[in-house]
Amino acid sequence: MEAFDVIIVGAGAAGLMCAMAAGRRGRRVLLLDHADRPGAKILISGGGRCNFTNREIAPERFLSTNPHFCKSALSRYTQGDFIELVERHRIAYHEKTLGQLFCDGSAREILAMLLAECAIANVDLRPGHDITEVTRDDRFRVDSNHGRFVASALVLATGGLSIPKLGATGFAYDVARRFGLALTEPRPGLAPLRLIGETLALCRALSGVSVDAEVSVGQQRFRESILFTHRGVSGPAILQISSYWRDGETLSIDLVPQIDAGDFLKQRKRDRPRAELKTVLAEVLPTRLAHAIAGVAAEGVTMANLPDRLLNATAARLKRWELKPSGSEGWEKAEVTVGGVDTDALSSKTMEARDVAGLYVIGEAVDVTGWLGGYNFQWAWSSGWCAGQSV
Repeated sequence: MEAFDVIIVGAGAAGLMCAMAAGRRGRRVLLLDHADRPGAKILISGGGRCNFTNREIAPERFLSTNPHFCKSALSRYTQGDFIELVERHRIAYHEKTLGQLFCDGSAREILAMLLAECAIANVDLRPGHDITEVTRDDRFRVDSNHGRFVASALVLATGGLSIPKLGATGFAYDVARRFGLALTEPRPGLAPLRLIGETLALCRALSGVSVDAEVSVGQQRFRESILFTHRGVSGPAILQISSYWRDGETLSIDLVPQIDAGDFLKQRKRDRPRAELKTVLAEVLPTRLAHAIAGVAAEGVTMANLPDRLLNATAARLKRWELKPSGSEGWEKAEVTVGGVDTDALSSKTMEARDVAGLYVIGEAVDVTGWLGGYNFQWAWSSGWCAGQSV
């Protein structure tokens, strides 16, 4: 049996950050992971270039039963702090749209940086350890297929249920329940949405078409591109709204957020009377989508001969096309988990369980989920750092 000050389970973004932060403080840290190599999700992120944070991090861009919970961690370890770390390691990066920061090279650079920091902090990293039992008397005891370990602090950093092919499991939830911590029911987030019936047939006909649009459900809305697929809809705007969407709800899509559709069609009726509706719509939409919106009723009919009721109906559909998804693509395609360990059970400053001294939960395992675009990595860095200052 080996003894440590801290045992961290999960060598992903949050676990690595927590380990290096704790190790810097002179804590004896054991970092365990069931995978053969650490940081699998880091390596696939951002198309292999790791969207490691966002310049526009703000608490209101995170979902949680308690929307105030994330404020402390995000303010104590900011995106600026992580950017400084990246620059100190001379990793070149660039900004894409909406404040998203990516490596110029490879996501491997971010993982190598974290591993180097852990090595400097004397973190004992041991991959390939399957944990068979976690118990506690005077200290936490972790039994694995490679031995037994004890420590006064235990950090759960194994993430949520998204992308099971990378080894995602409900381990953190199981251990949290065992120690009496409540859960907010986990569900897939940042996931494509499925459709059925006639709408699915339309999406299949449009598969591969992308359009800039504004998608909304309730009071939440996002303007980015949407992508039609053979199973439904995807793209950044759909992934974003999927975290807010619930079964049974209807999405509203504005296909032309940049214009007043009614005024546009009336003007084209005056200016291009001999053009067909599909030709006019192709000015503001991809051609295949324009033809689909125009429909059979307007085929072969010039703008001059189109009745106003049809133009008005077309304008209404352009500005408020309603879709009722049958579900999401689920855990296989979800980028994150919405829900997790209830924040009421944790300190927002340290991530320690209020009623179980020495037990910490960080990263995706907690009921805090960010927007698409580097927000979830920042939550991993911030929550991991805060726990690392406390363990």
